[in-house]
Amino acid sequence: MSSIASKEDFAQLVRQHATAVIDFTARLLPDRREAEEVAQDAFVKAFQQLSSFRGESSFLTWVQRIAYHEAVDHLRQRRPYMVDIDEMPTMMEDEDLQMEREERILLMEEAVVRLSPDDQLLLHLFYYEDRPLREIAYIMDVEPNTLSQRLRRIRKRLMVMIKQKEDGQQ
Repeated sequence: MSSIASKEDFAQLVRQHATAVIDFTARLLPDRREAEEVAQDAFVKAFQQLSSFRGESSFLTWVQRIAYHEAVDHLRQRRPYMVDIDEMPTMMEDEDLQMEREERILLMEEAVVRLSPDDQLLLHLFYYEDRPLREIAYIMDVEPNTLSQRLRRIRKRLMVMIKQKEDGQQ
């Protein structure tokens, strides 16, 4: 059963986790205001469903699961979009190696933005946030084995897309 005893306790949890949930929804939604609205909707839904929180995961993971479903529903109601990935600075001394690395990074970024928002989120949670598959599976409401297979397919797809780009194909 939930250990959240009052609205004040819940408000404290919202203050504590709001930034993380907004950043999470911003991975799926390109407009920061939309991400904030979806995060707010997720917290409202979490409050309404508070009795279903059993502590099987952290409160943040539980709210992110709700936020994920809210964001997916929001995306279904609008047209697809592209997400820009920030350039990654490198500090290599050899300019030739640096140029080659930058070209590879750009090819990877171009390939990643061509993935679905769901696949982009999966990559972000797994590689950048270093979340365990079971936690990502809980958030995305799929089995961990399914995500593991999906990650393999995404990596293969990215390799093919990069190779095609290097070979001058589209």
